[in-house]
Amino acid sequence: MVVPEHQDNDPHNVLIEKEAHSDQVDAVIKETADQSIWVFGYGSLIWKPPIHYESKVIGYIKNYVRRFWQHSEDHRGTPEKPGRVVTLIPVDEWKTIEDVHGHDDVTWGVAFKIPSSDAEATRAYLDHREKNGYTVHTVDIYSAEDDQKPAVKDALVYIATTDNEAYVGPAPLEQIAKQVYETYGPSGWNAEYLLNLAEALREISPEARDDHLFDLERLVKDLINSNKST
Repeated sequence: MVVPEHQDNDPHNVLIEKEAHSDQVDAVIKETADQSIWVFGYGSLIWKPPIHYESKVIGYIKNYVRRFWQHSEDHRGTPEKPGRVVTLIPVDEWKTIEDVHGHDDVTWGVAFKIPSSDAEATRAYLDHREKNGYTVHTVDIYSAEDDQKPAVKDALVYIATTDNEAYVGPAPLEQIAKQVYETYGPSGWNAEYLLNLAEALREISPEARDDHLFDLERLVKDLINSNKST
């Protein structure tokens, strides 16, 4: 088990950091208003990308971990029985949380380039698709060929921060797997989301690693197989 390190958890400092980042995102959006934009997908966007994109880059971001710590009441669950989907946790914040998994160093995904003609419509589509607790942030994306110079700078990414109402946080893996296995929503079976993500991650790069995701995949498959045999 990872032992949490001491961090500065002063709410005032956290608020200042989030306000500063929000200003940065607003500046990027304003600057690219009449230009193409990049959007980084680390969850369902990997296998269900935006409709209008002209190119993509397979790569990873630094200083985040991907975790099934966000409730889904609008896609893979309901308000009465929410599912679980992934969000990104900044490493510095993750270090303050007890987690059975370590930090995988980087988070793999896919960046999609949206042409300027479709940028506004795509933003509106993604804002609606990610409305259950997600907000827009910016990240630099690195490729397998170069871990120093970003392949894409200031890509937009949707993150459900730990202060949003649908954030649920960690739980025993068996409990998360059971919740995912048992939950359905307007977009389908929660287990389908998890299994699709694991398969898509393996397909984009042999270097793409996520112990948290792959351990949950194994547990969910065990539940599926055990219920087939009964």
